[in-house]
Amino acid sequence: MSEIIIENLSKSFISKDGTIEALKNISLSIEKGDIYGIIGMSGAGKSTLVRCINFLEEPTAGRVLIEGKSLGDFSKRELQKKREDIGMIFQHFNLLMQKSVLENVCFPLYIQKKSRKEAKEKALELLDLVGLSDKKNAYPAQLSGGQKQRVAIARALASTPKILLCDEATSALDPQTTSSILELLKDINQRFGITIVIITHQMSVVREICSHVAIMQTGEVVETGLVTEVFSHPRSKVAKELIYKDSDAETEMFITEDRIRHGEMIRIIFSENSAFEPVIANLVLTFQEPVNILKAFTKNVGGVAKGEMILEFKKDSTRKEEIKAYLKEHGIEIEEVTEDVDA
Repeated sequence: MSEIIIENLSKSFISKDGTIEALKNISLSIEKGDIYGIIGMSGAGKSTLVRCINFLEEPTAGRVLIEGKSLGDFSKRELQKKREDIGMIFQHFNLLMQKSVLENVCFPLYIQKKSRKEAKEKALELLDLVGLSDKKNAYPAQLSGGQKQRVAIARALASTPKILLCDEATSALDPQTTSSILELLKDINQRFGITIVIITHQMSVVREICSHVAIMQTGEVVETGLVTEVFSHPRSKVAKELIYKDSDAETEMFITEDRIRHGEMIRIIFSENSAFEPVIANLVLTFQEPVNILKAFTKNVGGVAKGEMILEFKKDSTRKEEIKAYLKEHGIEIEEVTEDVDA
């Protein structure tokens, strides 16, 4: 069942230079209990989109439906109540610097008119969940970035939300801390069944935690699908750029020094079975014809190792179709590469 449905959503802003179309006719469906990634370069409109999901930004056109009900039909009081079901964490944590860790987590509970005793008990449970019981009396300035984000997650969970929106929640963190925060979010998703929407510009975040992804460019969604499918068969140019430039690969990309760059290029994807065979070496021995390896890398996509290479044939090769057939026979998926392959 779809918990979040976005229908033909648009958002415009009026500036001194004219009208800016931040979002253009976006439609998405996010299933209950999913971890859904929304990714794009800077200026793609992803943060505006996530703020429209909870109506912190009111759309210019279109609808946002949560559990089948349009947020645009709610009164101001009803919308405020509904937002208790939609937690949000931010890139820069947004903690109250003059309040202790415990009081930060209690804050949304006080807004809900919970007693101090009830709020404190709930906050302590949540701090234990995020691994910060020993920091309850500390202040945000005394915490690391990862610890601050854990406090922010605990605070977002205080109202027992059904949906958790994460707006660039890991982009200010180092890779190791990012990984621990993603593990925490994954655990929360599995333990409580909370639907999580992650806004990010980091493809490594999407492939580590998300099951589905929407790729945005200049205010539009240009591609959606299962993360494993999008990584294996990206259709849009921006998806290919994000995947090829994903720097957090288990094996770093490399480019051969003697780049021919005049022959036909193909992208090959190794399956779990073909990854254990010396396919390229056997190909060269079989056809007695060199191929140029422009890029090669492996990545963990949803817990599954994915191997890829960008190969280039000799400019005057007459056996390209035979080589492609050979690769397919050995369980290798093939895609044509028309754009330039950068380092």
